[in-house]
Amino acid sequence: MPLVTSEKMLNDAREGGYAVGAFNIENMEMVKAVISAAEELNAPVILQTTPSTVKYGTVEMYAAMVCVEAQRAKVSVCLHLDHGNSYKLILQCIKSGYTSVMIDGSSESFEDNIKITQKVVETAHCMGIPVEAELGKVGGKEDNLETEADRNTNPAEAKEFVKRTGVDSLAIAIGTAHGFYEGIPILDKTRISEVKKLVDIPLVLHGSSGLSDKEVKECVRRGMCKVNFATELRTAYTNAAKELLAEEPKIYDPKEFGIVGIPAVKELVMKRIKVCGSAGKA
Repeated sequence: MPLVTSEKMLNDAREGGYAVGAFNIENMEMVKAVISAAEELNAPVILQTTPSTVKYGTVEMYAAMVCVEAQRAKVSVCLHLDHGNSYKLILQCIKSGYTSVMIDGSSESFEDNIKITQKVVETAHCMGIPVEAELGKVGGKEDNLETEADRNTNPAEAKEFVKRTGVDSLAIAIGTAHGFYEGIPILDKTRISEVKKLVDIPLVLHGSSGLSDKEVKECVRRGMCKVNFATELRTAYTNAAKELLAEEPKIYDPKEFGIVGIPAVKELVMKRIKVCGSAGKA
C-alpha cells in the first residue's frame, strides 16, 4: 500500500497503550528486513533515515526504495526523517516523498527550539506532513550530534512547547543515550508519566538500542508511543557479515552480505516490535 503518515499510527498507539517501532535503515537490505518483519507480525512500522544516511546516499534514493517496498506491503509503512537538522533538508524530504519529519532543535535554547519548530510545523502541515520535535537532550551520539551530559525534559516546558509549536509528537529526554550503553542506564521513567499528564500528543523514546525488554515495556506503559532503534540494527547487520567473512574469507560478492544481513536484522526487528506491543495492530 502507499506510504502513510505517522499521525494516525501514533495516535492509535497512544489510545491503544502500545508503541510503534521506528527503525533506522541504511541500505536496501535493511529496508526489506524491516518491512518483512512488520508484515510477518501484522504491525505498523516506521522506517527512518538520519541526515548522515541521506548524505551517504540521497533523500530521493531512500524515498524511492522505501516507497517501492511499501507498495508491496500489506501493513502500514511510514518513512520518517530522524533528527532533521535543517529546514532545507526537511523540505527536501517532504518533496521527495517522506511522510513524517523530525526537526531536532534540542541543542538550541528553549526559545530558539520553539522558533525553528514553529517554522517547520507551519510548512509541513500545509503539505499534510506531521512533525516530531525534541525537548531536553538525549545523551550519547547520534549521527554527528554528541551530547556529553543528559538534561531530562522539564514537564512544564513540554506543555508550553507543545502549545506554542503545534508539533504532532515529542521526543523527551529521560536518561537514555544514543548508541550502546557503557554501563547500566538510569532512566527517569516517572518523567514520562509526568509529561504525559500535561501534553495531549504522542511521546517518543530515543536511544532505545541496548535497553532491556523490561525497560522498553515500562516506558511504553507509561506513555511512549514511538520507540526508536538504530545502533542495534546496524550491529546485527554488520555482525552477520563479519561471521560470514570469518567462515568464508574468499567471498567477494556483496550480495552475500545482504543474504545473511537481512534475516539477522529481521529477527531483531520482530523482537522489538513484540516488545513495543504493536504486533497485530496494523
